Order: sequence, then structure tokens, then C-alpha cells
Amino acid sequence: MNFLDKFGIKIDNLDLIEEALTHSSYSNEHNTKNYERLEFLGDAVLQLITSEYFYRNFDAKEGELSKIRASFVCESALAQYSKDVGIDKHIKVGNGQIKNINDTIIADCFESVLGAIYLDKGFEVAKKYVLEVLSPHVNEHHIFLGDYKSRLQEMVQTDKKSLEYRLVSETGPSHDKTFVYEVVIDNIVYGKGIGKSKKEAEQEAAKNALEKSVK
Repeated sequence: MNFLDKFGIKIDNLDLIEEALTHSSYSNEHNTKNYERLEFLGDAVLQLITSEYFYRNFDAKEGELSKIRASFVCESALAQYSKDVGIDKHIKVGNGQIKNINDTIIADCFESVLGAIYLDKGFEVAKKYVLEVLSPHVNEHHIFLGDYKSRLQEMVQTDKKSLEYRLVSETGPSHDKTFVYEVVIDNIVYGKGIGKSKKEAEQEAAKNALEKSVK
């Protein structure tokens, strides 16, 4: 697991990294720890690092800073960071989850790995790592999933059109559901999205509509 080498980070406590990459489905099968506690810690560390970063680099009011930060720590953003780093290739899941390592899991592991880095190397190393991963996306004005609904809403409001999201289907067991939503503008379906949560499916639907250049 050398995905942190390019950041100059060498974890001394390898058990932390193992834990950070272990999904509950795997830990249940093998009686090991999973990443959930480290994810909890990593989320808090990430919030502090990104809050300071956007405070220092953007001259905006509190509400706008919150929106900017949210767009760069949403699920799709964290999943992309995980893929950039190479974390996604090392996640361990149970046999029933192997074909469904979705962006939720991949995003969670970005936070859990960050938690491991923080515990093993301290805050400054964790901060340097996060900013190396995140800042290129900020500089490129990357638009992540969390922005699509607000962008579509703004576009529709400009033309005074009605906008709603309709649930098409909800399938799967309670712990692993799949949702399908349509976005409807003036009673016309403009996009459809699939996700592991209602929010994710709605965002995918909005993205689909934007890609069709709704006007």
C-alpha cells in the first residue's frame, strides 16, 4: 500500500491503514476493525483544514464560505480525491459487497485514511496532504456533484420555471438501497439519476439535466 509515497508520507502504524481501508462488510466476515471510527475522526480533521483554507483564500461571507467548502467536501468530491490518491484500489469489502464498492464507500475511505494520517503523523502532515489533493481542484474551479442541484435551481429560477424531483423507484435491502429519481421541469422530464441515497440520486438527475443544456 504505497499510495501515500508520492506525498512523502510513511505510516509507522500499518494497523491504522489496514483499519482505514476495511469496510464493515469485511470486518464482519473476518472479525477485524473497520474504518468507521477513523472516518469519524478524519471528517473532523478535514472540516478544520478546509475551513481554514477557504477562510484564508476566499474573501466571502460565512454563508458563501459554507457553500464553497460543502462543494469541495461533498461525497463525489471525496470519492474523486480517493481515486486521485489511489485509495480506491486498496479498499477491503466482504464477499457480498465486492461488486458494489460505490462512491459512498470510496469517499468514506478518504476520510478514514486522513484520520489514520492524523493519528500517525500529526495535524501539519495531514493538512499538507489534504491541500495537495484538494487545491488543484479548487484552482481548476472543478464542479463536483454537490453543485449540480443549486446550478439547475438557479437556471430554472431565471426562466421562472417549476422544478421538482420525483422518486421513480427504491430497491434493495434497508442497509443497501438504490434510488432512482427524475428531475421534472414544467412537467417535462429532463434528467434521471441513480444513487445509493436520495440526495445522490437527485444530484445525478440534476447533472443529467444540465448535461442536456436545459434552458
